[in-house]
Amino acid sequence: MNGKRMLVAALAAGSVAMVSVATLAAAAGKPEASRVVARGKYLVEQVAMCTDCHSPRDGKGEFVRERWLQGAPLGFKNTAPMPAWAEVAPPLAGLPGWTEAQVVTLLTTGKDQKGEPPEPPMPPYRMSKEDATAVAAYLASLGKK
Repeated sequence: MNGKRMLVAALAAGSVAMVSVATLAAAAGKPEASRVVARGKYLVEQVAMCTDCHSPRDGKGEFVRERWLQGAPLGFKNTAPMPAWAEVAPPLAGLPGWTEAQVVTLLTTGKDQKGEPPEPPMPPYRMSKEDATAVAAYLASLGKK
């Protein structure tokens, strides 16, 4: 069975949440994995704009590329007091403390590993499973050097 058929079979079986995209990518070959990661990069950087909160900036307001998606203090505050407001956006690169399946759950249901919504200002996303899987694959790929 070629790599692409293996990937399609795994997706059709509904095992995306249990099998990491990185594992599928290794089995399926690079072209499909590259497309999934590229889609995730597009969603993270151009649609959801995760970098705005999760990447630090220098004194000129430009991103510190060496710390891309590695967490950052939020450069803004809410206008009214809010007890659950996050002061720091956590790191996303490499998914520290998260599995790809947990990220997919967060992005499809709006709930974290404990069943809670993320602290504001993080929006409770409701992405499709395909988009959430692509985002998780891209973020996981950033931890590989």
